[in-house]
Amino acid sequence: MTPPLAFYFDFISPYGYFASLRIEALAARHGRAVDWHAMLLGVSVMKVMGLKPLLETPLKGPYVERDVLRHAREHGVVMARRPSDPVMNPLPCARAFAWVKAHQPEHAAALVHAIYGAYWGEGKDLSTPASLRSLALPPGLNADALAKAAASEEAASLLRAMVDASLKAGVFGSPTVVVDGEPFWGVDKLDQVERWLSRGGW
Repeated sequence: MTPPLAFYFDFISPYGYFASLRIEALAARHGRAVDWHAMLLGVSVMKVMGLKPLLETPLKGPYVERDVLRHAREHGVVMARRPSDPVMNPLPCARAFAWVKAHQPEHAAALVHAIYGAYWGEGKDLSTPASLRSLALPPGLNADALAKAAASEEAASLLRAMVDASLKAGVFGSPTVVVDGEPFWGVDKLDQVERWLSRGGW
């Protein structure tokens, strides 16, 4: 079988949100599936790379704010949250995702869309395990079970392993798409991913 596209994302990343809305259709056009992987910008950017978050970086922060809102307008993406709004603690969402991917992988993509849609699309604060009960979940996922899982040590361990794997894969930003070992960072690279798949690389 043709390998899936590995899609790495952080729920606090607006660019990850944008790319999550397009990656499945892109993959399907080339007979591929999507393998979803959570990563943490707080680990890759702040701890490993020693950099500030984009919005706290002088000069770059105001540009990112404009760029995110401009992208949303251009592509008709609903966003109730602004990039400059307080950032949630991403751990409960990321742990919930890691737990679902381990136990109910068929629902992993749907959970990503539910969380991204609630956080960026509706502006909900999902900083606690209990807040996950407010998600509009697909059939097969139970809100109470998800909230309980997000607070568990098992989910924390699963996420740590997932983040470690992302670092070993060389992933530092959200979104990153890895195509047959070739990494592409940023939502603006999706068109290049499309060309790469069409041509078989170069």
